[in-house]
Amino acid sequence: MKTNESIIEGRNACIEAIRAGKTIEKIYVLNGCEDGPIRTILREAAKKKIIVERVDKETLDRLAQTGHHQGVVLRCAAYEYSSLEDILAKAEAAGEPPFIIILDDIEDPHNLGAIIRTANLAGAHGVIIHNRRAVGLTDTVVKTSAGAVNYTPVAKVTNIAKTIEELKKQGMWFVCADMDGSRMYDLNLTGPMGLVIGNEGNGVSRLVKEKCDFVASIPMKGDIDSLNASVACGVLAYEIVRQRAFSK
Repeated sequence: MKTNESIIEGRNACIEAIRAGKTIEKIYVLNGCEDGPIRTILREAAKKKIIVERVDKETLDRLAQTGHHQGVVLRCAAYEYSSLEDILAKAEAAGEPPFIIILDDIEDPHNLGAIIRTANLAGAHGVIIHNRRAVGLTDTVVKTSAGAVNYTPVAKVTNIAKTIEELKKQGMWFVCADMDGSRMYDLNLTGPMGLVIGNEGNGVSRLVKEKCDFVASIPMKGDIDSLNASVACGVLAYEIVRQRAFSK
């Protein structure tokens, strides 16, 4: 469901936004600011598990739109998030084995938007992202997705590895992208499948990789050794699509 992505600044406005239940991506608070209203904001944020980041004045001035931030700026999401249950329900309603794309700390909003777009076109039932160490549904993500966020649910979770464990108990299998893995063509990627794509710089984290059933590499013949995260996601997603089509 669409909301209005917005920057809210000022202590009272931020307190009211939190209490009103807006979908908040992050709260930015000026370093060293600890007066009563700020403590109230921090307390309300803790109740709702909203991420708070301490920043310097230059950063806060850059984030603010009017310059009257009073030491605090709040960024709302452009779209409402779905739940993991929503994603599984979408697969069930379609009568299809779940196909979910899980992102292990993607930080670039253009990558996230492109991946959501690919997820939609490849028939994935949803995308899962980390609730802290990753970009959220910003306006840039929404624009880059070319409207796919209207159709492909995106869920936030606190622990990627634990989420994979929970989904494996429900019969899902997981493949992650890593250039040291087996050729994607040699793996059986049919059935209920989760595709894990790692961080732009560090790839899939060790713990998350250990939870995966398969590690897939994409054959490459060029002079550089890696693909952009969103491109790698597209290549592997369509290998899953291909295998599903030929397994029917």
